[in-house]
Amino acid sequence: MLDSILESLHVISLPTKTNFRSVTSREVALFEGPAGWAEFSPFLEYDAKECVPWLVSAVESATQSAPEPVRTSIPVNATLPAVNGSERIAEILSWYPGCSSIKIKIGGNLEADLKRISDVRTLSPNASIRIDVNGSWTIDQARVALQSICQGGPIQYVEQPCSTIEELRELKKLLNGEVLIAGDEILRKAHDPLSVDLRDAVDIVMLKVAPLGGISRSLEIAKKHGLPVVVSSALESAIGLSYGLKLAASLPELPYACGLATGKLLGSDVAELALMGGFIEVTSPTPAPDALINHRVSDEKLSWWRERIRSTWVEGAQDWASAEGWVW
Repeated sequence: MLDSILESLHVISLPTKTNFRSVTSREVALFEGPAGWAEFSPFLEYDAKECVPWLVSAVESATQSAPEPVRTSIPVNATLPAVNGSERIAEILSWYPGCSSIKIKIGGNLEADLKRISDVRTLSPNASIRIDVNGSWTIDQARVALQSICQGGPIQYVEQPCSTIEELRELKKLLNGEVLIAGDEILRKAHDPLSVDLRDAVDIVMLKVAPLGGISRSLEIAKKHGLPVVVSSALESAIGLSYGLKLAASLPELPYACGLATGKLLGSDVAELALMGGFIEVTSPTPAPDALINHRVSDEKLSWWRERIRSTWVEGAQDWASAEGWVW
């Protein structure tokens, strides 16, 4: 299987429209298998061990059919990076026509965070606001910040306000149900997301297909924890995003809009996932040949990615794929 992956490999670099968590270009590796196109795109700083579930997810995408969908289009939220200035914020929000939920990246300077949220509320007074902290607050910082934020209006939920399960559990007790907590890193950074005890720690589970090891495992995680789910992205290309859309399409319930419109943050992509009225249709896109050519990385970088895939395969992806019985 490894030889088949490497034979069909394309590695491209896609520019971003904003500085999104210090990322100004997104490198992704694409390959085609018997079930369709797949994406392997762990961030460049990840080591082989952390890359394993990402490669497993890609192999699943290339070799296995997606589950039977229960919906054909997915509601999505707008995603606002940690930018400042009402004109810039308005520009970014305009990329998401019809989206009634807005996810705002915060967790840096509280004054700047409050101004960013206030600007969004002024520009989109009827939108549901959700905030993402990426685990950067202490419990005391979370309590003070959330009190200030909620004085300006309600929020739908706060995503990963603190980094540890113990902190989340203590914060949830302090909040007493006034603000819902969504868990992201607490699962996708865990050695075994199925073994994490989320009781009395979070109200919502964030599922990101690639870092969790694919659709099948994501569905298993959702079933195990039995909490409402939001499917989100890891800033993938349209190929990777389409797999997140297929996960969202297969969930029995989808109470919240999903974070799967992040392709709008890219300056260019390999295929189009049309956003219409706040929804994206569930499809199986094919990379445009000219995009694979125009955005391909250097031969040196391609060699680096090929070695990265080999290392990840040996580190554990091969054993995982064999245990699942996937054949190519």
